[in-house]
Amino acid sequence: MGKNAVIIGAGIGGLAVSALLAKEGHNITIVEKNDQIGGRARIWKKGGFSFDMGPSWYLMPEIFDHFFTLFDKNREDFYTLKKLDPAYRVFFSPEEHMDIRSDRADAMKIFEGFEKNGGKKLDAYLTQAEYKYSVALKEFLYRDYGSIFDFFNRRIITEGLKLKIFSKLDKFVRGYFHDRRAIQILEYAMVFLGTSPVKAPALYTIMSHLDLTQGVFYPEGGLSGVARAFGKLAESQGAAVSLNNPAKKIRVKGGRVQSVETEEGSIPADIVVVNSDYVYAENNLLDREYRSFSPAYWNKRVYAPSMFLIYMGTNKKLNTLTHHNLYFTENWGIHFDKIFEHPQWPDDPCFYVSCISKTDKDSAPEYGENVFILVPVAPGLDDNDDFREEYAERTVRHIENITGADLHSDVAVKRIFSHRDFTDDYNAHKGTALGLAHTLRQTAVFRPPIKSKKVGNLFYTGQYTRPGIGVPMVVISSQLAAEHIKESLS
Repeated sequence: MGKNAVIIGAGIGGLAVSALLAKEGHNITIVEKNDQIGGRARIWKKGGFSFDMGPSWYLMPEIFDHFFTLFDKNREDFYTLKKLDPAYRVFFSPEEHMDIRSDRADAMKIFEGFEKNGGKKLDAYLTQAEYKYSVALKEFLYRDYGSIFDFFNRRIITEGLKLKIFSKLDKFVRGYFHDRRAIQILEYAMVFLGTSPVKAPALYTIMSHLDLTQGVFYPEGGLSGVARAFGKLAESQGAAVSLNNPAKKIRVKGGRVQSVETEEGSIPADIVVVNSDYVYAENNLLDREYRSFSPAYWNKRVYAPSMFLIYMGTNKKLNTLTHHNLYFTENWGIHFDKIFEHPQWPDDPCFYVSCISKTDKDSAPEYGENVFILVPVAPGLDDNDDFREEYAERTVRHIENITGADLHSDVAVKRIFSHRDFTDDYNAHKGTALGLAHTLRQTAVFRPPIKSKKVGNLFYTGQYTRPGIGVPMVVISSQLAAEHIKESLS
């Protein structure tokens, strides 16, 4: 007999778990505080421009493909993929940049130019990264270990020691390479996992396999198009979405949720899955006795960066940019230090710029460009109006100096999005864009659990919990949550 399930938050994680539970015959109501689905993968439209507001990299396509097969459907029935070539452009200075293609042989040639035997070293590095990835898929990502004792089983320990996944990434990479350009290309993805290379587990060498070998893709309609596809799938299974209807309280009695109070009223619930910010849900939606963690626990966590974002539409083409563009300062440790050790706004920041109009002609007028600017910054910083306008101007000038792109003349659309917007729109703790950082002590079993410790029919999905940050990980998290729910009901 179907149960009444309330999903709090219509991000990709909430939509994914809704589809899975609806498929099992449950009655699904998704309550969402904003005016559209997608969570951070929303879309903003103005003046003929359509901006993906959040995630912009599509990696690990097999994770998405597998999810749709759970419904006897093909991903291609919902959206198409285009492999990007180049995958991205890296700027090291105003005088030096290079295009990185998802081609092992091409990457080996580039690394050969960095240092002696660089190509051979990269070949060996990518071989171990590919093997790690296959082990991660089988042993880590699709399993939710119940305790630390389950996690440290013989297989995990054997593979972990063999692959040095419990050591630090930066030390591991420097065992292969000395050239700072090689190191930065192999380590840059850590900021998108919410951590720094010196603190990330060496497990995450798998990221180099993804972008240098497997490929970087662009989904039709962007990542917001992916969110809409998940929404379409969920609705096809019978899930209903209630927009502009934020959750106000999770009512618990006798250790079980009875209902979810929303802006529009009370919804009886046999199952509740939280896809909103984990910290916010614990501290604001639950009474103290039903919270799994104390304030001291959350205060001791290492939080992932926030993002200083600028959405910009230009009335002209920008020839020095490609779809994905990255800049790394010569000493990027200073930038990481200002995120994790001594929180402050960076003066000479690394940055990421996407220009999806290079691939998606519907994202901007034919004469213009769709520009998304991202500077990773520490969570919890003050972003008052005057400062963020001034910092946006400094950032744009900085990008112009590095890339040669004219981002001042003929700007049609501009919007700034920073800490307070993440908090206002997503209830993000400290304005973090990504949740908890992937440090060694906040990976796998060390992340907050999917199943509440205090409430029998309360579950979580999304970037805070297991397996972690990133859209593919959130999709897996929802599959794990659905399995937990199925087990608890049986």
